[in-house]
Amino acid sequence: MSDFMSDRMPDVDEAAAPSQASPPVRRRSGPFGWIKARLPENRTDRALVIATLTAVLVVGGSTLAVVNSSPGSASETDAPVLEALPTTTTTAPEVTTTTTAPVVSKPIDPPINPRAAQAIVKIGEIHIPKIGLVHPVYEGVTLTVIDHGPGHWPGSAVPGQLGNSVFAGHRVTHSHPFRRIHEMAPGDDIIFKMQNGTFTYKMTGHQIVTPKDVHIVNPTTDATVTLFACHPPGSARQRYVVRGAFVSAAPV
Repeated sequence: MSDFMSDRMPDVDEAAAPSQASPPVRRRSGPFGWIKARLPENRTDRALVIATLTAVLVVGGSTLAVVNSSPGSASETDAPVLEALPTTTTTAPEVTTTTTAPVVSKPIDPPINPRAAQAIVKIGEIHIPKIGLVHPVYEGVTLTVIDHGPGHWPGSAVPGQLGNSVFAGHRVTHSHPFRRIHEMAPGDDIIFKMQNGTFTYKMTGHQIVTPKDVHIVNPTTDATVTLFACHPPGSARQRYVVRGAFVSAAPV
């Protein structure tokens, strides 16, 4: 009997075992677990893969740094150019000039390529005592010119002529000559020292426009000056415009 029972009754461990095996416990992998699981088992191969990935990350990061630090990238936030064509096709009437230079009745359109290469030609100096500005001015309004200093809009009146004398300048990059033009107030002097004399204007007011408001360069029948730069500082979204009226001329 005892032999029969011993043959029929299961061991304690056998009876206590579950009918099905318990599922394995899944361990959470770390942030790089997915990558580790896909690396080769061989240590040499694994080291080679890791070195290759590291090189790719270093080269990619260096490329981004070069792009972000390029001169063009900085200018994107301070590019005082106008985008649209002039809104008027009429010409200003003939007027008498304050110098012997002829009056050009219609400014040249904005440059198609604002970054086009252009000769750097100094034509005089601008002085604005209120903001401590003394800076050479150049001919042209491409960024290659404005990067050196305020640029004279081709076709607009030269300082001292009847008409609208227009200058564009940077506000936060390069020598940022127009950085503080927002501090100017009506009555402040805007002085140009040119080869044929010194010409003084008085600020009459300011306005904020969009890059498409090319009307700010339109000719005027009296002697005026227009300065403009990007606005707000560090953004090219708008343009800050300072207007002035001619008050006096002095010989060289």
